[in-house]
Amino acid sequence: MIEWEFGTADLAGLRFAHSPMAEVVASTFALRGGSDAWLQASWRARTAPMLPSWPTFAAVLGGPRGAAPDFLTPPPRTGRPTLAEELADVAATPLDQVAGQVHAGWAGHDAPAEIDRFARDPRSALTALLAETRAYYAAAIRPLWSRLRGAADAEIATRARAAAEHGARMLVDELHPKLGWNGSALLLRYPHKHGHWSLDGHHLTLLPTGFAGTEVYAMAKSPTGRTLWYAARGHGNLWSPAPPPGPTERLAALLGPTRAAVLTLLAAPHSTGDVAARLALATGTASYHLTTLRDAGLAAAVRADRRLLYQRTRLGDQLAAG
Repeated sequence: MIEWEFGTADLAGLRFAHSPMAEVVASTFALRGGSDAWLQASWRARTAPMLPSWPTFAAVLGGPRGAAPDFLTPPPRTGRPTLAEELADVAATPLDQVAGQVHAGWAGHDAPAEIDRFARDPRSALTALLAETRAYYAAAIRPLWSRLRGAADAEIATRARAAAEHGARMLVDELHPKLGWNGSALLLRYPHKHGHWSLDGHHLTLLPTGFAGTEVYAMAKSPTGRTLWYAARGHGNLWSPAPPPGPTERLAALLGPTRAAVLTLLAAPHSTGDVAARLALATGTASYHLTTLRDAGLAAAVRADRRLLYQRTRLGDQLAAG
């Protein structure tokens, strides 16, 4: 267990964001497998064979220590940064800091030429890393980007609505099974880690990150800020186009089979068009059921670029699980 100082006064400085670079880095952790690797099996099977195309990227993010350099994921400046904006911040990192963090990931091991290059010519090595990161993003992340962004937007909107209805504590309560909050500290339930961290005067940015899966990642010592990555609700639905599970008989009897199926689908964010396509409904029919669920407080809608995404509220979750 790690206790991270976070009192009620710190809620005033808390913010949410969705970071392309957090998704990039977390996705490289997912490539190594883990307890939820089966969810991402098809994505991993498609992506892993491409890694040799990006040798510097693979060496920096696939080191034997299993960590990624902090300079690759600075706290986002805005709530919805673009990849170009975040890579501009990465490019501005002092070169001695870049080289030091890259080599730390290989400490005690024989480093490949791509890592040694950061000591000899850090500027050109960083340029290569940035170019390969863009290429990796285009191949591995962009095809999923609308789902990842939609899930994060819906998570943030759900948190904001819960806080408005029940108080600011709901911004951090029940974020993730491995997280807790006792009013003075965030509790990170890492089975083999113990410690006490402080914000050291920084604000905390929460980053819903689809590729985080069942894990929680914390950046507790970055000189530019503090961030915590966790998966948004319904993250498992990001990985499979398979038909959603049908509603329970009790839910269908209460709401009617079609509306119950819509509510069941909204475990993850969906637009009206998504719902219509997944459930073979007319667009007008899907819109009618979504509006009814929203008006009943069972679903919430959030604008994501030009799309309006719907996801179950806490009440909707409770009803669907009942």
